[in-house]
Amino acid sequence: QLETLEQEKQECLELRPHPTEKRTHMVSHQHGMTVTKTLQEGEAEPQCQSFSYSKAELRGLLLEGTSLLLLRVLARRQTVPPGLVFPAIDTEGYLCTSSY
Repeated sequence: QLETLEQEKQECLELRPHPTEKRTHMVSHQHGMTVTKTLQEGEAEPQCQSFSYSKAELRGLLLEGTSLLLLRVLARRQTVPPGLVFPAIDTEGYLCTSSY
């Protein structure tokens, strides 16, 4: 029974004259998970957005690391069960589905 407790993702674009930094921080808590997105463009004030998901919404959640492990197992078995769909979190931090 593996569970993600905390995950941080950071992207930096060194575009002149306005470098951009995007961070997504996910942290698990008693009632589910909170996702905080931060976007900073150049010298502008960082823009933050935070939202939470309940444990029920996240049941079976497949994050990046877990997805890589699953892909390796499926490749080794050389088969994908039909209708294999999991909840996931997209690059913007929103809940979506991941289908195999």
